[in-house]
Amino acid sequence: MCRLFGLSAAPHRVRATFWLLDAPDSLAQQSHREPDGVGLGTFTAAGAPLVEKQPIAAYEDRRFAQEARERESETFVAHVRFASTGGLVPRNTHPFEQRGRLFAHNGVLHGLDELERELGDYRGLVHGDTDSERFFALITQRIDQHAGDVTAGIADAVAWIAERLPVYALNLILTTATELWALRYPETHELYVLERAAGGVPGDQRLDHGTGTGIRTRSGHLADHPAVVIASERMDNDPGWRALASGELLHVTGRLDVRSSIIADSPPRHQLSLADLGTHAAASQTAR
Repeated sequence: MCRLFGLSAAPHRVRATFWLLDAPDSLAQQSHREPDGVGLGTFTAAGAPLVEKQPIAAYEDRRFAQEARERESETFVAHVRFASTGGLVPRNTHPFEQRGRLFAHNGVLHGLDELERELGDYRGLVHGDTDSERFFALITQRIDQHAGDVTAGIADAVAWIAERLPVYALNLILTTATELWALRYPETHELYVLERAAGGVPGDQRLDHGTGTGIRTRSGHLADHPAVVIASERMDNDPGWRALASGELLHVTGRLDVRSSIIADSPPRHQLSLADLGTHAAASQTAR
């Protein structure tokens, strides 16, 4: 399945180094499938989004994926893609940017024709072929309808999809220059959160997170600053990791306050199983 990673140290800008494919050989051996793309999203000191992403369509793309990237931001989002829809081109690679927000998704939803009809003029925000970017455009539409309230926009978009479209999973991370949102829905894929004190459990350690199956990040600044980390799997032995509940939307504010709410307390009306997915899409959701 796709790997999601998000981090907020707001209101502090911190430096972190990322390896988007830290151990690509072990990743390929475990999944029996090569990852299809990698991406990192950060924000400049002026608050402008910076997206660095690359489909992995050739051997040369591995160098991009394995390269160490040191970036400074209050919020970070990273993604390793196993494609379910859309070809191996940059426009289909996460994260996506809309209206100064960044978005990455892990899952599958069907009924894209109906979703596009619902988007109306917001269809113009979509530049690629993925269900993920269309999901993001619906969230953007609903945020606008809720006068810029991101939490309400995500909840509205998820409710509309859960009632009308076939859904396998809608796990997501959405960031602005100062805030972060994460959703697990339904319980198909796990998503974890760690509210990390400055220096971690010992009180004096840098952040050094990685699983050997994808994204690795290190930050010396987080020896001195607290952070909230979101990931598809526990990334170290800190006992503070917890799994989000199905339907739980987490909002990390610009002061690093963590707010949690259940925005969907029942499964989607049309819950997809692996058997309902095509061979390619099913493989994208089971690769580990």
